[in-house]
Amino acid sequence: MSKIILQGYIVVPDSDLFEIKKELPKHIDQTLKEEGCLVFNVTQDDSDKNIYNVYEEFVDRASFERHQQRVSNSRWGKLTVDAKRHYQITEDNQ
Repeated sequence: MSKIILQGYIVVPDSDLFEIKKELPKHIDQTLKEEGCLVFNVTQDDSDKNIYNVYEEFVDRASFERHQQRVSNSRWGKLTVDAKRHYQITEDNQ
């Protein structure tokens, strides 16, 4: 079984910043409660308010894919549809 790690950042348009910042705590809370989630950090960048740094770890690909599915149907997914994603996804064979 391979742990899945996603790291990178999203760039959020100015027009979406307020709603995204407001929704972020709920998104983090829901994700941390997901089965298979080991680590989930999303933080606004210190030097650029439009960038949110992302780091995620899931126990396996199935858990990661369930997370992606949930997010695509969530309020967070709808709010961030216009965000530009810059991610690297790797597998760690522990």
